[in-house]
Amino acid sequence: MEVQRHKHKTMDNKTVIRGVVLLLFAIIFGAFLAHSLGQVLSPQQLVSFETGVKFQFYAGFFLLILGLNQSKFPFSLKWITHLFFLGGCLFSFSIYLLNLFSGNSVTKFLGPITPVGGSLMIIALFLFLFKLLKTSEI
Repeated sequence: MEVQRHKHKTMDNKTVIRGVVLLLFAIIFGAFLAHSLGQVLSPQQLVSFETGVKFQFYAGFFLLILGLNQSKFPFSLKWITHLFFLGGCLFSFSIYLLNLFSGNSVTKFLGPITPVGGSLMIIALFLFLFKLLKTSEI
C-alpha cells in the first residue's frame, strides 16, 4: 500500500539543512577565530572576520526559521531561500578568505564578492517583505 504524501509541506528540508550547515560552520569559524586567529590577524581583521561569523549566524537562523515554517506562508519561499543562502555564503566566506589571505592576489578577486553577497541577502529580504505585504490584510 502506497503512503500518500501531503500536498503542502510543513517543513522544507533543503532550507533547514542549508540553515543548519551555515550555523555549523559559523560555530566552527567562530571557534577558530576565538582560539587560533588572535595571534595571526590584526585587530581590524579580527573584527572583520567576526562580522562574517555574525552574518553567517543570521543567515543560518533565518533559513532555519523559514524552512521549519514553510506551511505558514501562502507563497513560495524558493527564491527567497536560494538568494539568502547564496548571499550569506558569498558574504561570509569572502570575508573569511579576504582576512586569511590579505595582501595576496586572491583579495583582488574576492573584494567585490562581499558586497554582492550582502546585496543578495538584502534582495531576498525585500522579496520576502514584498510577498508578506502582498498577502497580508493591512
